[in-house]
Amino acid sequence: MSESRESETERVTRQLRDEILDGARLPGERLVERELAAALNVSRVPVREALKALVGEGLVTLRPRSWAVVRTFTDSDIADLSEVRSAFEPLTFRLAAQRRTRDGLDRLRAVLDAQLVAARAGDAVVARRTAADFHELVTELASNELLVEIERPLRSRMRWLLTQHDDLVAVADQHQELFTAIANRDVEAAERLAGEHLTQSGSLIRNKRAGA
Repeated sequence: MSESRESETERVTRQLRDEILDGARLPGERLVERELAAALNVSRVPVREALKALVGEGLVTLRPRSWAVVRTFTDSDIADLSEVRSAFEPLTFRLAAQRRTRDGLDRLRAVLDAQLVAARAGDAVVARRTAADFHELVTELASNELLVEIERPLRSRMRWLLTQHDDLVAVADQHQELFTAIANRDVEAAERLAGEHLTQSGSLIRNKRAGA
């Protein structure tokens, strides 16, 4: 029974996380245990556990009794996330260029190709998901366990941050340049392009929020 409940919790957590990150559940939307359990055909226990997990990931805010809300990220929240990202990403891309393996590069190429196809087709959900996958895989290619440990608890919030833009093709093209630098083991270019990518991403995020 416990294994089944754990599996249900993981499924519910994954589904709710995806819906929040994909924009299917909007900031401030109520997440009521009873309603979610009925919609997902599970008991309230895995829903309760999933909501707690998503609170820990920074995507949900608990309210009294048996409901929660999708977190509303403020400008201050975004500034904090961007500062942390700017501290780690240039190092991450630099290390990835130094340490990438052939297998890792092939996997990164596959993710990038999927992002490029989705971006050119205007498929925002897939383009944004694969953009986040690209960054997470680069962290893996950096081959630094401490960096992975630091990144893991921030992963959902960073994935959310990476959805906050509308120019799918521009981001995919920037990732193409970063991939080329990693493939060529061009450490200086990887670090420089990562810094430029951060600047451009910040501009795209500001433009989207200004137009919201």
